[in-house]
Amino acid sequence: MTAWLGFETRVAMRFLREGRMQTVLIMVGVAAGVAVIVYISALISGLQANTLAKTLGAQAHITLRSLEDTVLPAAERAPGELALSEAQPRAQRLRSVQNWQPLMRQLEQLPAVAGVSPMVAGAGLALRGEATQSISLMGVDLERYDRIVGLGAKVVSGTARLAPGEAIVGRDLAADLGVRVGDRFTVQTAAATDTVRVTALVDLGVRELNQRTVFVPLRAAQSLLELPGGATTIDLSLHDVWAAQALADTLRERFPYQVESWQENNAQLLSALNAQSVSTSVIRAVVLVVVVLGIASVLVVSVVQKSREIGILRAMGATRGQILRVFLLQGAVVGSVGSVAGLLLAALLIALFTTLVRGSDGLPLFNITLEPVLALQVALLATVCGVLAAIAPARRAAAMDPAQAIRA
Repeated sequence: MTAWLGFETRVAMRFLREGRMQTVLIMVGVAAGVAVIVYISALISGLQANTLAKTLGAQAHITLRSLEDTVLPAAERAPGELALSEAQPRAQRLRSVQNWQPLMRQLEQLPAVAGVSPMVAGAGLALRGEATQSISLMGVDLERYDRIVGLGAKVVSGTARLAPGEAIVGRDLAADLGVRVGDRFTVQTAAATDTVRVTALVDLGVRELNQRTVFVPLRAAQSLLELPGGATTIDLSLHDVWAAQALADTLRERFPYQVESWQENNAQLLSALNAQSVSTSVIRAVVLVVVVLGIASVLVVSVVQKSREIGILRAMGATRGQILRVFLLQGAVVGSVGSVAGLLLAALLIALFTTLVRGSDGLPLFNITLEPVLALQVALLATVCGVLAAIAPARRAAAMDPAQAIRA
């Protein structure tokens, strides 16, 4: 059956078969290591992707707003001089981004920008019967804003529509107020009061937002917040979310506005994600070291056990290079077969996680997929580690003196 194989391959396969218990055990070890690496990598990647999707699903990639008021420090007093008063910071009032409509047209021309939307945002109260809730009132152009956060895809009841006198409400806020699609409630601000009808309930992915968010037409918010023709922020979505910080820095230099990227607003989240990535890399490294040591130890034992056979092969004319390649091939076979088994085990673990671990709504907590690139990388890495682990035993076997090996 193995007649078509080369000399080194036939000998390597024979050695593996003769020590099949050791071979099976180390292949199981390699498979377990590969499965752990692939499963944890896929799990962390899925968790991070889900976290980012929820975070960015409720906010713009870049936000521009008017610069805040600044208060200059009081002049220093001479010793003994009496100060009648000192300047104190004033509460920031709602103010519009200057020339926001021409600004939007400029921003839309940028190649990195996927969508631009104006917003008027402020605080208010939602009232219905005896229920009163503090709300974050957001006036938007629905068509534009949908390109920023995909609001239409977050609808859990009703139809996303914002005609005059209509509102889209976070689902938890709707429950607190006791309203459903088609019901009316009152929105009250410091400047005005209006009654709106609920057209849709949305799940923004963050409980705090679901408890206090009310979307109304842009013009309605301008009236309620006493900001006629204004926009408190200009929201941008990008084709590449990771380009947000670089573009924000560029816009900050070009325009006299306060510019914030989603990375700046979520610095703690990014730190946590980076810590997860570092932890995953450490786990990978430790598992690979264990795999290498396991393969090396088994092959060292094999060299000792097969020393007589190695001596006979050398006496029959086998070169040092051939003996070296015999053990390198053993390492490659153990690494590659263990990798394939490990990938199958990882796929099974991922399927079990997706099937068994579910949220309160009965859906999987988050999506985990076995990326082909990741699987190929780990399999190749494990195979290479198998070869590297075999180098020391292979060199020892190749360096054996035939006469001494036969007498051993």
